[in-house]
Parts: sequence; C-alpha cells; structure tokens
Amino acid sequence: METNQTTQNPHAERPKVILTGASGYIGHNLMQKLKEDYDVIALSRHGSSHEDEEHVEWRSCDFYSMDDAVEALQGADYAFYLIHSMMPTAKLTQGDFEDMDAILADNFARAAKKNGIGHIVYLSGIVPDNMEEKDLSRHLRSRLEVQRILESSGVPVTTIRAGLIVGPQGSSFPILYKLVDRLPLMTLPKWTRTETHAIALDDVLNSLKNSVGNEEVQGRVVDVGGPDVMSYKEMMRQMAEVLGVKRHFIDVPFLTVNLSRLWVTLVTQAPREMAYPLIESLIHPMVADPDKMVEGISYGTKSFKEAAKESLEEEKRKQEDAERKQRESSRNEESKPTESSAKKADVRSVQRVTLPEGKDAHWAGEYYMDWLGRVMTPLIRTERDENGVGRVYIRFFSRPILELTYDAAKSGPDRAVYRITGGMFARAEEGHTGRLEFLQIPGSSDCVIAIHDYMPAIPWFLYKYTQAKLHLIVMYVFRKHLERLGNLGPSATSKHAEESPRTEDSASGIVPAGAES
Repeated sequence: METNQTTQNPHAERPKVILTGASGYIGHNLMQKLKEDYDVIALSRHGSSHEDEEHVEWRSCDFYSMDDAVEALQGADYAFYLIHSMMPTAKLTQGDFEDMDAILADNFARAAKKNGIGHIVYLSGIVPDNMEEKDLSRHLRSRLEVQRILESSGVPVTTIRAGLIVGPQGSSFPILYKLVDRLPLMTLPKWTRTETHAIALDDVLNSLKNSVGNEEVQGRVVDVGGPDVMSYKEMMRQMAEVLGVKRHFIDVPFLTVNLSRLWVTLVTQAPREMAYPLIESLIHPMVADPDKMVEGISYGTKSFKEAAKESLEEEKRKQEDAERKQRESSRNEESKPTESSAKKADVRSVQRVTLPEGKDAHWAGEYYMDWLGRVMTPLIRTERDENGVGRVYIRFFSRPILELTYDAAKSGPDRAVYRITGGMFARAEEGHTGRLEFLQIPGSSDCVIAIHDYMPAIPWFLYKYTQAKLHLIVMYVFRKHLERLGNLGPSATSKHAEESPRTEDSASGIVPAGAES
C-alpha cells in the first residue's frame, strides 16, 4: 500500500471511502469530517432517500444480503465498519443481536475482500485486560467476534476501541444524562464505582479519520480515551454540575445488573434492545491500555465536563431545528412518504448452533433438511426433486407449505443458501428475496442459521403466535440434537448421515440434487 493516500486510487484525485451506518450517530458526524479530504460512499438501509452532495454519494445497502454488500462496496479504497444490530430491522425479529452482528460482519468482510478494499477501520469497545472472553458481557464478546470475522477476510483491519463516547444522540451518554436530569435522588449499585475512560465524540471522529489508510496501525488494536478516567458515579456528579442541579447519591452494594437495566430503561425510556447489552457491560472497567495507545490517534483532548456541556448545547439546537421543521411540515397539506416509513410484513429469525467436529455449513444445510422430516413425523413430510427443489408438506396435504431451492452459485462449504420460492405459507412474488441461510462463523464450529426477508402468507397475527413460535421450538430442538451428536463423536455423526435417506423418492430429505456432505 502506498503511504501517500492521495495516490492510492490512480483514477481519482481523492481516495474513496466506504462509510457504513452513514445515517447513524457516529456515521453522520464522521461523514462531515471525511468529506473534507475524501470522496465518501455513504451506505444506509435507506440510502436512496438521501440526496447526493459534493464528495458524498449515497447508496442503499442491506448487509444481511451478500449481493447487496458486494454491490455497495464497489469502487472504494478504504472502508469504515460502524454497523451494529441491536435494534430490530424487520417487522418480526427473532434472535440475539450477537448472531445478527456475526452475519453482518461476515457479509461485509467477504464483500470487502472481493472488491479489493485496502483497509478496514472498525469502531469497537474497550475490552478489559486479564479477563477471559466467557466472562465478558454479551456486548463486548460480540465486539470481539466481529473483529475476528473482519480480520478473517485477509483485508488489513484497524480496531479502534473506545469507552463511553460523549456526544448528542448517542447510546450510552444520553442514558447517563437522562438519569441525572430526571432523578433528584439516586441509589447507586456497585457497578457505578467502576472506572471508565470517557472520550468526546469529536475526539473519536479524529481517531477514526487519522487511522484510515494509516499503515502504522493496520492490523492493530488501538485504544482511545480522553483526559479523564473516572467512575460512573463521578460522571453523574459532574453531569449534575453541568445541568446546574443538585443531586443526592446513595451507594448500595446489592442492586444487581439485571435490576439496574430494568430501572434504567424505565427511567430513561431507552429501547430495551439497545439499553440492556450496554448496561450489562458497565460492570467491566473500560480504561484505555497504554500499550495499545498511539500518538495522534488515541489521546483525546476534551474533558468529560467540557464534552458533556457541548453535547447538551448541540442536542438543544437539534431539538429546536427539529421542532421548526415539524411546524413547517405541518403547514403542508400533503406529506411526502419516505422510504423509511414504509413497513413490510417481513420476518428475520436467526439462531446459532454448534456443529459436530469436522462438519461445515454445507453439511448443516443438508442435514437440517433431512432431520426436519424425520423429527416432525408424522405431522410433517419432506421431499425433493431432481432440480434440488425441496418441499415441506403437512402430511396428507397435496400442496407444500414451503418450497426451498438450493442456490449453488451463492453457496459453498461455509455457506449454504436456500431461496424461498413458494409454498402455501410463503409469499414469493417476483423480486422476493426470502431465503434460509446456514453460515459458519470463520475460525469456529459455530453456525448461524437465518431466515431473511420471509413474507408469511397466513394472517400476521396467526403467523406470529403459531408458525413463528413453532420455528423457535424446532431450532431449539435441532441445536440440542447437534450438541448430543457432537458429544457422541465423529463416528456417530457419520452413522446418522448414512441413515438419512437420499433417494429421489425419499419423503424425509430436502437435499440438493447431487450434493453430498
């Protein structure tokens, strides 16, 4: 890689950078800095609802789709990975955010490799030293897994790790502000005495910008932090000073994290999907490691109090602007519908299983289809034809409830894709992208099984409380079955595979024609 960023792309005067999450909190603010020196390709699920501007090209991208990811990352030199999946992206979302984060990171990493991206900069959280991964919070474990998935692509990755980011419209800081603003008396559990390394939003943005294309930090983890290391209790005290209010704090030793997260969400009205994982992480000290700090990137200059004051002032200005725009909009007789306001009756269901030793995602896809017919007997029967089209029937029904077509072009040993192409229970109109995917997490025996963009044909209320619940039960039973199979060893796995019918007239196996494990 050339050290001079301006010569990285010979076809452009300025390097091009991919900015994921460009309409989000960090992404939107980072874009303002990047466009001073780069041509920015801004990605969002609803990118087409934004207008291009000088040095900024908007693209729509759903990173749950590998095709979307490959197309969206075309023509860039570098990329910022700012994607997180805490909030639901479908009308019904089933599954843990960790598993959805793994899918998003894998699709991004593969697309980056395919498009020749030269450097990925990933914003993560500070991970405590000398702590086993299994003892970390779900949020931090997920951030580590995403890092490993991105690195598995072979594209150089720089992981910027930050603690609490102080800025308007963020995640953690607004929760802290609302607690202090709304509660004159607070009972503080033990975790509020945990130290963290807060950093101002503007300092984080500078860290990210100064890292992209920087050969010194490629392949490295870089911790960042501001000038202050303090406990959450001290932050609350300083926040009260910024707000000009008197607050009383009572230390208690018995308030658990589970109770704390319920209390915090009730007081702040923060979405549970976002607040719970963040609050669970507060038990860990999140202080930048001096050995992972880099001059010109790691050292923020704004104090917590200064950053908090600026954030609240900026939040007030934005709120006033939003109210003004709302008043102007209300004067119009017709309001133009936006792409983001349209709601689809779609489903995303994601579960993780552990594969037996020596098995991969391709095997899991074949085995699951076969296993489903056997375990659901006599209620369910399955079959396939010579074209690799599998069909699931309720026994004694002549029409299938679901039709799945193996997509060989998009599949491989570590990924098996089955397109939902018909059935009484599915809406599969032209342009429909519903699919069942099996994805093996790089470097592990974990496999994520995901239904994407599924559009049920039965009434929504009926689907939600019958078919959707049944799917979760089936996936739980399958996960337990694979655990037992793995404990029995490779010989037992082979025996099960040999017992699985694979003939064309089989009533119990949906297996792609000619495919073997």
